[in-house]
Amino acid sequence: MTDVVPMAKKVYPAAEASCSGKYTVWMKSLVFHSNGCTVYDSNGDIVYRVDNYDKKGATQVNLMDLRGTLVCSIHKKLLAFGRWDVYRCNGSDSDCTRQQQKTKKKPWFEVKTSYKMMITGRVASCQVTTIGSQKYCIHRICSKTSGFMIFNMKNGHIVANAKQKQTCSGILLGKDVLRLDVEGDIDHSLIMAFVTVFALVCGTI
Repeated sequence: MTDVVPMAKKVYPAAEASCSGKYTVWMKSLVFHSNGCTVYDSNGDIVYRVDNYDKKGATQVNLMDLRGTLVCSIHKKLLAFGRWDVYRCNGSDSDCTRQQQKTKKKPWFEVKTSYKMMITGRVASCQVTTIGSQKYCIHRICSKTSGFMIFNMKNGHIVANAKQKQTCSGILLGKDVLRLDVEGDIDHSLIMAFVTVFALVCGTI
């Protein structure tokens, strides 16, 4: 497994997970030499993962739990630039997207990148619309950092905030290691799906 290296000192991101917010997001796969991301909870245990294997920026990605059970399937819309459909899975059906498309069920949520991003090539924000017509915005805090925030577009309430992680001793980890704080009154698997899509849009995984 590739080490995360702050300065000259090696630090494994899960080792410091207990002193951070609710989650640590590491933009690395657990599969050797593979693209993806791994999410740790506040106890340092793996709770979510994405494995892209040897392909970065895939048009279809599955978000899984530690055991490999599907949480959702993410699809880039090939005929609509900057748009993604995300289908929620029931955990036991590995072909959940085909089943939902066959029954013409709507995606769990849809993602549309901002006009500014499409013109400049830099990700500024993404708009998310859920099946219940809730709207969220994923906004990058600064184009030179990996941090971002997710807020409810109806009331402006921030539901999740991600920033570059520091250890308890103040060592700043790499840009691929984020501290993610999520509010308790929202489905955390939904937020993890948001984070995964945003990482795909940004070309991180």
